[in-house]
Amino acid sequence: MTPAWGDLADLVRAPAALSVPGDVAAGAAAVGAGGPRAVGLAGASVLLYWAGMAANDWADRRLDATERPERPIPSGRVAPAVALGVAAGLTTVGVALAGLVGGRRSLAVAVPLAGAVWVYDLVAKGGPAGPAVMATCRGLDVLLGASLGRRAGLGRRAGMLAAVPAAVTIGAHTWTVTALSRREVSGADRWLPVATLGGTAVVAVSAVATRWSRDLAVAGGRAVPSGGTGFRRNRSAALPAALASWYAARYGAAQARAAVDPVAPRVRDAVGAGITSLPALQGALAARAGAGLLGLAVAAAAPLGRRLARRMSPT
Repeated sequence: MTPAWGDLADLVRAPAALSVPGDVAAGAAAVGAGGPRAVGLAGASVLLYWAGMAANDWADRRLDATERPERPIPSGRVAPAVALGVAAGLTTVGVALAGLVGGRRSLAVAVPLAGAVWVYDLVAKGGPAGPAVMATCRGLDVLLGASLGRRAGLGRRAGMLAAVPAAVTIGAHTWTVTALSRREVSGADRWLPVATLGGTAVVAVSAVATRWSRDLAVAGGRAVPSGGTGFRRNRSAALPAALASWYAARYGAAQARAAVDPVAPRVRDAVGAGITSLPALQGALAARAGAGLLGLAVAAAAPLGRRLARRMSPT
């Protein structure tokens, strides 16, 4: 039986994909890239994200039969073979699209990104390395956007290094969300949401305080003022600060509630808040790189994601 589109959307956590294009946007902004190629890479990133969600449910199908029987596979709405086929197909199309849009440099990032997604779902998720592997996935997603740097007038090394702070910042956020998600069914000890809350504060500050921008180039592995790149120096931190504060307030409040009473529903709410507030952080990073309008556009996905999450769980 062919599953309904709604069941497939539930399988891949469709609304959560709103948190994905901002990774590519932050990476592209760091190297001054943009345009149709960046949009195409964002689409490839979404496909890889959906592939990971489908592979996650296939790998967890027996566990979900006990813990989350309402999920598409244990409920019988999607057959395991179909879920695996969806994951493999989306991975193939996502990697191919990245190569088609960005060429060999984008393909060189998309392939390890796809590999990291599958390693997380099939191997690392239940172990101590799980949060780090997932953080690596998001960091590579940022670098996927930065792979367009040469077309923006920067060398390969300069482009990638310019995007590293954004990749680390988004990876750190992802680590906190992943660590919490491992306790969204059983509940957590109080120290966990307290620790992730502290991490969120550091992430929010780094999104504003890290002085990386398109006005830097890299010579010999050392960041120096470019002077001749033609990009204007970004002096205003008001917009990045506002967006980072929005991110911290939304995600931080949910973690604070979980710290007070770390039962499963509150931990799950914190995970959902971490997913749906990520566009505000991505927007802050894009704005910090000098792309203020892009940052606002990316951050606009946050309220939309929260609204959609009420209809379909993003976790």
